[in-house]
Amino acid sequence: MQTDAVHQTQFVSMNGSTAPVLSRLSFLASEPFAVTIAFRSERGRWIEWVFARDLLITGLTEPSGIGDVRVRPDLAVDEDLTALEIESPDGYALVEMERADLEAFVANTLELVPAGAESEHFDVEALIEEITSV
Repeated sequence: MQTDAVHQTQFVSMNGSTAPVLSRLSFLASEPFAVTIAFRSERGRWIEWVFARDLLITGLTEPSGIGDVRVRPDLAVDEDLTALEIESPDGYALVEMERADLEAFVANTLELVPAGAESEHFDVEALIEEITSV
């Protein structure tokens, strides 16, 4: 069975809390440069962030990102964790995720769309149509 998406749900630690937060990572072959991470809020809504897949790939082995989203191995605390830092004018969040889970997610995205082949899967015409039809 061929699929055009990768989804992975897992519990993560947010801001050092002992209560886990449900998260969902998503990747669509039609949007090959990006991944989405969503967090389930207390009110049952999902809060989503979209960022470059390259940040996640690089962040598994070394610090990556200089903007609103940064990914890095959490070697200071636990080498089995990866830290995802998200910043906005409304606040800051530190999300600690199991490195093995992220490695599996990244491997699945690379199987679907190999690194360097993103342009072959990206429909520029559809993007232009979407932007101009607003």
